[in-house]
Amino acid sequence: MRLTRRQFTAGAASGAGLLALGPMGRLAHAARNDELNILCWEGYNTDQVLGPFRADHPDARVRAESGTSDPDMINKLRAGEVRVWDLINVNQPWARDQLYPEGLIRPLDKDRFMPYFDNMLPEFSDPPYPLSFADNGDLLGMPQRYGPFSFVVNTDRISRETAENEGWNLFLDPAMEGRYGVLTYQNWNIIHMCLTAGLDPFAPMAGADMEQFEKVAGQIFGNARLLAGDLVQMNLALINGEIDAYFTGGTYTASPARLDGATNIRAITPQSGPVDGKGGVVWVELTSVVNNPDPSSLAPEFLEFVQRPDICHAVAFSEGTYNPVAQMGNEAVMAKFSARELDAIQYDSLDEEMSRSLDYQVVPSYNELNKAYSAAKRG
Repeated sequence: MRLTRRQFTAGAASGAGLLALGPMGRLAHAARNDELNILCWEGYNTDQVLGPFRADHPDARVRAESGTSDPDMINKLRAGEVRVWDLINVNQPWARDQLYPEGLIRPLDKDRFMPYFDNMLPEFSDPPYPLSFADNGDLLGMPQRYGPFSFVVNTDRISRETAENEGWNLFLDPAMEGRYGVLTYQNWNIIHMCLTAGLDPFAPMAGADMEQFEKVAGQIFGNARLLAGDLVQMNLALINGEIDAYFTGGTYTASPARLDGATNIRAITPQSGPVDGKGGVVWVELTSVVNNPDPSSLAPEFLEFVQRPDICHAVAFSEGTYNPVAQMGNEAVMAKFSARELDAIQYDSLDEEMSRSLDYQVVPSYNELNKAYSAAKRG
């Protein structure tokens, strides 16, 4: 089975092999203009995106490799591959919390890139998205794809209103036993099980909180009808009536079924939750320039290229899963999306769901939670 971009999103990245490069880096010699190497989540590595850039730079060698987890991609740079890659595309906390402090990425030219925030949606433009910046104000990366990520229901069986009002408690209701699946995206499952248990996944956890997590994890796995790591399989189970909901999912996972006409398959963001009243979590990708000692002049050019309206649409609708992009605040970008495509990514409720979502962060007690999670899954 092909690994999907969210299946192993984050964990606890190991810290071996740090490179002695300062955050600003040093230019060894003149920037390369005939090569660009991109380490990314799938989508940026498609012909839909790379084809036009290659056409604009026919004499350059342009390649992209898709990763399977943020830590895996980051560890490639730590192991010395800063000399290989020119751009890295990962989820929002990593640039500020690890890549920049460890000297693995370099800041962007604010004069060149800050104007692009003016054409982004309000969540990213007013004020500019804070996780794009270091504490000292350096611009670390450009946001693009994003989306709320909680759970998915068949609204013919469970209404949107009921699902949003019950939130994570839906999966603790005895009446749901045998009626739902678990999409086994490990890190996301752990985050969502914390929220179901009334806990903050982004705070250190021990003692009674850990016991509560273990109890909830055991219940969710124990009462599930289906466990699978394939979003297509999970959507089919919803469509076929095998299950009525699945635990862990969002616009990203529901969108393929919706684009195919199954608009009763809907991603849900709870109305409320245990952390600042919020029950959802939103991921945002940032693309940053790697601190390659032999930098490519094509890296910032690519970051500008993916701001183009046609390429924004290509990024949003590539690789069989579909997502909104920050640049949809630009009328020229919005004009590229059909009504059917906007419905597939649930654009009608996007603002509302974002307001009920926490920013995805690194889980500080991930190793301990993962042990409890794995034991519950085996049980």
